[in-house]
Amino acid sequence: MSIADRADPRSDTASAASAAFTVERHGIDHIPEGERHGRVRHLALLWSGCVLNVAVVTYGALLTAMGLSLWQAVLAILVGNLTWLITGLGSLPGPAAGVTAFITSRAAYGRDGNRIPAFFNWISNVGYEVVGLALAVLAADVLIDKAGITVGTPVKIVVLLLLATAQSVLPIFGHAAITRALRLLAIPFLLLFALLAVLTAQKVHFTDGHAGSWPLFFIGVALSASSSGLGWTGNAADYSRYLPSDVNRRRLVLAVVLGGGIPQILLMTLGAAVGTVVATAGDPISGLPTAFADWFLVPYLLMVVVQMLAVNAVDLYSSGVSLQALGLRIGRWQAVAVDAVLSTAITALVVFNDAFDSYLNDFLLFTIVWLAPWAGAYVTDYLMRRGRYDIAALTEGRSRFRPAGIIALATGGAASLLCLDTTVFTGPIADAAGSADFSVPAGLLTAGLTYFLLARRSIAAD
Repeated sequence: MSIADRADPRSDTASAASAAFTVERHGIDHIPEGERHGRVRHLALLWSGCVLNVAVVTYGALLTAMGLSLWQAVLAILVGNLTWLITGLGSLPGPAAGVTAFITSRAAYGRDGNRIPAFFNWISNVGYEVVGLALAVLAADVLIDKAGITVGTPVKIVVLLLLATAQSVLPIFGHAAITRALRLLAIPFLLLFALLAVLTAQKVHFTDGHAGSWPLFFIGVALSASSSGLGWTGNAADYSRYLPSDVNRRRLVLAVVLGGGIPQILLMTLGAAVGTVVATAGDPISGLPTAFADWFLVPYLLMVVVQMLAVNAVDLYSSGVSLQALGLRIGRWQAVAVDAVLSTAITALVVFNDAFDSYLNDFLLFTIVWLAPWAGAYVTDYLMRRGRYDIAALTEGRSRFRPAGIIALATGGAASLLCLDTTVFTGPIADAAGSADFSVPAGLLTAGLTYFLLARRSIAAD
């Protein structure tokens, strides 16, 4: 029986409630065993709370909007969401080492070599923050317009600044506040989407439309993977590090896979179904709601605002600790503030531009180029060393460069890029395959195998 199983649940509840209103002291430093009071079910609920948001519905709608039939979209969703297994495996280094993802990543890349993937993770998290904040601003603008107030540029700027400030509160308080908020919001989020499903079921076009080509299907799989489990892998250990080191590893992986994967599959499928009803469902603000009655619109948009701010808290927290992992000598809450300002500035550009859907598609696909190979080498490193880390070496960064990890990242990234298909770039292998996108398996497998072959002796000697 694990420490988590022996803990007094009343003590856990009181401790969590108290911690939720205290600014977290930890950044990228090691979490002592005595401060790890989490349970795997809490982690499962965290991922459920992250996934239960309208952006996930939008990801599903994009699949039918790009030309897939409903059943092709569902199959692409099921295949793409297998990457939640990678997220589950990527959660294991957290309790094993007690530090964030991009500190345990130093084991594979070295202190300075690790700055490369840490930088890309920081950029990716900022990108997700921009997506979430843009959706919240657009939803708030529609609500204000419904109230009879003209939404000009000054109003949009004020709304953006207010929401940008609001989204920073939870990540500044830290892990306990984020976890508790998402667990509490999971039920109302679920009720909203259950209602959306009921309203959609009466209108879904199950057999209308032509099936897309197989190359288009594989692009759908890549889009599904990057917007689901694979997209969260870089954040996974940031939250699992609060679990006791003797946590049951199978239960941990299963909690992440089920807690994140099941709601993600359901919501993306719902989005794909809605996409058969209204062609503009890929736009969750001015497109998707047009398929439903006006009475649904206001609570829907209010929930969009709350959802996206809550989900952005997860990204802001992880982007903050990734910024610290880059070597910036600032506190965690200061790193959150830096990222909040940056994401706000970029969101201002997105909000005043009409190409949101296109940007979202390409952003999700390009993240694969670094994320898939990093995850392949990162998980392979954990499995090869069987979860045994030198904590002092990780936190002090004794090894500057580990060639095996850097070479694996480069070769995996190259393989992924060769197999990538976007609106602005098509790799030669993707082009030869008729624009089929195999970037996810190419990046994962190439980097994982390369790392295994190059790191066998060095890990055995550690």
